Amino acid sequence: KQMWAVIGSDTHPLDPLPDAPGIFRGKVPGDAPYHLRGAAGDASWDFEDPYRFGPVLGEMDEYLLGEGSHLRMWEALGAHVMEHEGCHGTHFAVWAPNARRVSVVGDFNWWDGLRHTMRKRGATGVWEIFIPNVGDGAFYRYEIVGPDGTIQPRKADPVGFGSEHPPANASIVRDIREYGWSDGDWMTKREAMQSREAPISVYEVHLPSWRRKDWGRPISYIEASDELIAYVKEMGFTHIELMPISEYPFDGSWGYQPIGMFAPTIRCGLPNEFRDLMNAAHRAGVGVILDWVPGHFPSDPHGLGKFDGTSLYEHADPREGFHKDWNTLIYNYGRAEVSNFLTANALYWLEEFHADGLRVDAVASMLYRDYSRSPGEWVPNKDGGRENYEAIAVLQRMNTATYGDNPGIMTVAEESTAYPGVSQPVDQGGLGFGFKWNMGWMNDTLEYIKKDPIHRSYHHHQMTFGLVYAFSENFILPISHDEVVHGKGSMFGKMPGNEWEKFANLRSYYGFMWGHPGKKLLFMGQELAQRSEWNHDAQVDWECLSDPNHAGIQRLVRDLNHLYRDTPALHAKDCFEDGFQWINGGDSQNSVFSWVRRGGPDDPEVVVVCNFTPQEHGAYRLGMPAAGTWREALNSDAEIYGGSNRGNYGSVEASDGEYHGQPAHADVTIPPLSAIYLVRDT
Repeated sequence: KQMWAVIGSDTHPLDPLPDAPGIFRGKVPGDAPYHLRGAAGDASWDFEDPYRFGPVLGEMDEYLLGEGSHLRMWEALGAHVMEHEGCHGTHFAVWAPNARRVSVVGDFNWWDGLRHTMRKRGATGVWEIFIPNVGDGAFYRYEIVGPDGTIQPRKADPVGFGSEHPPANASIVRDIREYGWSDGDWMTKREAMQSREAPISVYEVHLPSWRRKDWGRPISYIEASDELIAYVKEMGFTHIELMPISEYPFDGSWGYQPIGMFAPTIRCGLPNEFRDLMNAAHRAGVGVILDWVPGHFPSDPHGLGKFDGTSLYEHADPREGFHKDWNTLIYNYGRAEVSNFLTANALYWLEEFHADGLRVDAVASMLYRDYSRSPGEWVPNKDGGRENYEAIAVLQRMNTATYGDNPGIMTVAEESTAYPGVSQPVDQGGLGFGFKWNMGWMNDTLEYIKKDPIHRSYHHHQMTFGLVYAFSENFILPISHDEVVHGKGSMFGKMPGNEWEKFANLRSYYGFMWGHPGKKLLFMGQELAQRSEWNHDAQVDWECLSDPNHAGIQRLVRDLNHLYRDTPALHAKDCFEDGFQWINGGDSQNSVFSWVRRGGPDDPEVVVVCNFTPQEHGAYRLGMPAAGTWREALNSDAEIYGGSNRGNYGSVEASDGEYHGQPAHADVTIPPLSAIYLVRDT
């Protein structure tokens, strides 16, 4: 076989390349472009020489990548379809500073690591090559020779925009340059829709198991653009939170062990089809929050671990770089390029896919060096303490960058400790998140509601303690997927009592939750009182809605959402202390809780009363904020929700006369295991 340089009709013999037998190159006269001719037997073919093309990355890219400050890193690294020096192809670039050689291998070069060896760009540690005539849909990996001369397992692209269907794991070139967004109205008003004063009620969704199609395949992004958005809109949720959609190899990780941090999972479709879902949500007035996982990554051979033959993305010391709980690796947050990788990834989802926010997973595991470790299994910080200064700096940098460049977005921390200032601004010493999941509230109230009502009077404080710290952060009240897996049962299954009492307990608990200060989050299936715990290999139990009791719970959640959204007193001061006042938080004997919610000075007040015993309390004297007629806006015991239809015949009359520290009082009927909402008529 012999290669020839070709210029017009003139051919020029070439000298053999010493490292590639059978491949030749020679000097081409002048500045005219050239290409190569291959011959084997009687066949011959012409093709472009990838090494005739100049670099794509510029000096500014080199500078920013080397400094770890290239916040649009995905525009430089990864695989980009483009026209370069008059030729169509794909530019590949990857960070592998300790490698001896990096090559692109793919279906376009027979997975041969000697055909497309990349050029190293100086001290940045970045390698690049432009390969002509490679475009969207091409399969590829990186073949890397480590510093000791060993060829590493072939690696997926850390900044790749597409991937094969798992368990296959090659990266796929995806052209994401063009998309016709039509969500301008939403993007303009988004900031007001996601503020602390806005009603925010989140429907948490694991998309592959929300609804299954055609013999069990996951719903597609295109199908979800219609079905999921319509359902969420009807149910009154303001937002969807998608469990991680960045590509992941193992279905059982639910996306929390991602490898393709820049690739929407192919399980449900292509990148632009995921954009279709985001666009459809926004056109319907629904926000979308994405779960984001900067806390760890799996050790699969094709992933980031030992990427260039060294501990590049992770700590080399397992006391800092390995999570024994999850069998995963921990990012080296103190390395500038790794900090840049994570911050840029957060910006990528917000900017390229118009995500409205990021919920950051497992923040506690990032904040503390001794997280889930015994003495001797962790390395103290420079001051001898347990706080992970480097991880804290990454979180602060991410929040500063995302809020600074994308007005109106929201970031949410899943943080299970009492770390101070999680939702305080960075310039005030906080982590800079917009909101924090209230894990303490969730744990306390679930422990209470699981108890037999006869014992609840002894645990009354579990329902009231959350108000001690309710306004120390901007809280979201979460009933998430974590509460309905691994043998914990469904929300319905947690409830004590007979069949009727289980439904009534759940209705009263949801009534308590929606009336409590804090934004709301509910995992899919729990709005139906699904009896079984979540199974990621099956869909939500939609068939249970044929039972009127399950349909009643669904109707209650829908009405709670609409009441919450339409009533400023229930949402405008979720995060402010003057929006809440106990009427009687101490009636442990009757397991009754009552409080007032307030909005602005012109907003009607709301009184919420919850009874967590199976006994009706008739003529229960209750302090009221004002005399007059109070409309029974919602009663969880109503027949339409599956209840016994006991209550106050639509309204309550309050009379002057102080009671419970309030200027007026009323005698109220509180049905068994119920929540009622009374709204003052003005």
